[in-house]
Amino acid sequence: MMRKIRVALIGCGYIANYHARGLQTLPDVEIAVVVGLPIEAAQAFAEKYNIKEATTDVSALFDRDDIDAAVIGTPNKYHAPFAISFLNKGKDVFLEKPMALNVEEGLLIKVAADAGNRIVMSGHMWRFDNDVNFVKDVVDSGQLGKIVKTKGYGIHENWGPAGWFSQKELAGGGALADMGVHAIDTVRYILGDPKPLKVYAKIGTHYGNYDVDDSGIVLISWDNGTESIIESGWWQPHTDGPEAATGIYGTKGYANVFPTYLKYKVGGVTGKFDAKMPEKKEHCEQGMYSRQMEHFIDCVRTRKQPVPGFIEGQIILEIVDAAYKSSETGEVVNL
Repeated sequence: MMRKIRVALIGCGYIANYHARGLQTLPDVEIAVVVGLPIEAAQAFAEKYNIKEATTDVSALFDRDDIDAAVIGTPNKYHAPFAISFLNKGKDVFLEKPMALNVEEGLLIKVAADAGNRIVMSGHMWRFDNDVNFVKDVVDSGQLGKIVKTKGYGIHENWGPAGWFSQKELAGGGALADMGVHAIDTVRYILGDPKPLKVYAKIGTHYGNYDVDDSGIVLISWDNGTESIIESGWWQPHTDGPEAATGIYGTKGYANVFPTYLKYKVGGVTGKFDAKMPEKKEHCEQGMYSRQMEHFIDCVRTRKQPVPGFIEGQIILEIVDAAYKSSETGEVVNL
């Protein structure tokens, strides 16, 4: 019989619903407590998911022996401090994206994780999407030849978030930190996780009255020779694809994620081939979040390092930090 894994859910906002539903599909896993503000919100969440305990005090959980792991879905400002406190007390941690506010905070998370041989998983959930994995398999097979360039999108068309997402102190950045990270990690995963060599970006605020960015273009040069274009934004009048949509340009063909299809030649004639993926009820479907939580819990049990883990989360932070720096200086940033 498997040992029961008891999880603390830190944060009870929108994303926490996906995590809770995912965790509750897994055998011998219990959400022991949910933390949220105000207490009424935490209590309502606990009642919705039949969680026995709700509290506003995350610090009271660090020392508790009846908690094995924490799933952290708070404003970005609290990711690193909460993660480090749990890690220092021997708990494994799942962190929503971005893993921290910046590279320096990410390194502090690593120090804490390494000291106690703890697990850190970063919440880049598109790696668990069926369409994304279909295209990754095609790229891995060599069917598209050498991948020359990619175009990816992390854009909200005619809407954008409010609250902490649009406050630099709490979020660290705007549309790039919120949406662009999805497009960056998705294409990196499809390409086989190459290392970034150079980043050039133009980032600005054009659509709203806040102290974060709502429009950006990022160019990334990878060590496998591929060049990636990433567009991020809120309130854009148009987007060429939904969140994490990606176009892959190879020397022998093209692949697209969302909608998912291939273009290549058969007998010298170019054809377009629908991937015939199962229809989704919503773009960000529950299935990939459930598979994400399943991977996290499996790693907690087996002590294997998750992917995406610290390394994958930290590389995204390096790219985002470099993009903001490049936009400020007007120069290419070498990584």
